[in-house]
Amino acid sequence: MKITYSVPAETTSVFVVAVDRRPVDLDSVVPWRMSGSHRRAAAQAVGTSRLELQVFRAAQSPWRRMAVGDEGREAVRRARHHVVVTSTAPVTEQPEAAQVARAVARGVADACRGIIVDQLTGAIVPHCTGCQEEPQEFQLGDDWLGWTTEVGADSSCPPWDPAATDACTCLTIATRGLRRFGLPEVMLEGAACAHSLCTVSVLRTVARRLLAGHLAWTAGSPEASCRTIGEHLWIGGPELAVVSGAPDLGREPFRVRIGSRTADTTCLSVSPPAGFTGTLNDWLCRTPGLLAA
Repeated sequence: MKITYSVPAETTSVFVVAVDRRPVDLDSVVPWRMSGSHRRAAAQAVGTSRLELQVFRAAQSPWRRMAVGDEGREAVRRARHHVVVTSTAPVTEQPEAAQVARAVARGVADACRGIIVDQLTGAIVPHCTGCQEEPQEFQLGDDWLGWTTEVGADSSCPPWDPAATDACTCLTIATRGLRRFGLPEVMLEGAACAHSLCTVSVLRTVARRLLAGHLAWTAGSPEASCRTIGEHLWIGGPELAVVSGAPDLGREPFRVRIGSRTADTTCLSVSPPAGFTGTLNDWLCRTPGLLAA
C-alpha cells in the first residue's frame, strides 16, 4: 500500500520575540547585530516575504493568544512588545529560509534581551543572550519540533508498569513543526499514558526519517504538489540507538506503519506494522529497547 500526501508550494514560519524594551530601529539590528553564517542571507531576504519584521504593542499583537506551552504563554503575556519575524518561502528553500528567520529572531533577542517563541512548535527557543548563534547545519533535534499531548479524561489508568500489555490506551501525541517544511505532522494514538517518553522517541525518529526523504524529494521535484511513499518505514542503525537510548548499532531494525488520516490530511498516523497481531502497547513493550527511551 502507498500513502500520498499534499505538498504546499510554500510555507510560513513565525517567531515572536517577547521584549519589554521596544527596539528603536530594526534596521540597526538586522543584519548588523547578527553573527554567524546566516547574516548575509538575512541581509538579502529582509523586506521580502522571506523575511518580514513587525513590532506590536503586546496588547494589540495578533500573536498574543497563540497556542503555546505554559512557559511560552507567560513570556508572551508579560512582555510589553512583540517583535514578529515572519518567513514565507517555497518548500524548496527549506529548511534554510526557516533557519535564517530564527537567526534573525536570535539577533533581535540579543539586542532587546527578549525571549523567542516559535509559533509552530508552541515552545520557547532556548537562547542565551550574546552567546548562542543559530547553527549552520540543520538538525531537526535543534528545537525544530514540538508536541501536542492529549490524555483521555474518562480513562482509568493503572499504575505504571513497563511490562504491562493490558495498560490503558488514553494517550495521543502528535508533532508540531513539520508542516513548515511542507511535510504533514505525525501522530501516534492509543498508547498507555505511562509510555509518553517512548512515544515521543518513536515519533521523533519517524519524523527525522520522513523529513530527510521529503527534503531530498522536494529538491528533485520542485514543481510537484504531492508525494507518494510506502506505508512501512524501517528504523535501524544509529536511529534505533536514538530511540532505544543504547549505543548498540547491531540491533535488529524494527518497522513502523505510516497511515493517512482521512479526516485530517495534515497528519500521518504511526502504528505497528501490518501483520502485527497484538495491541499498540504490546508492540511498544516487545520492540527491543523502546521503553528505555
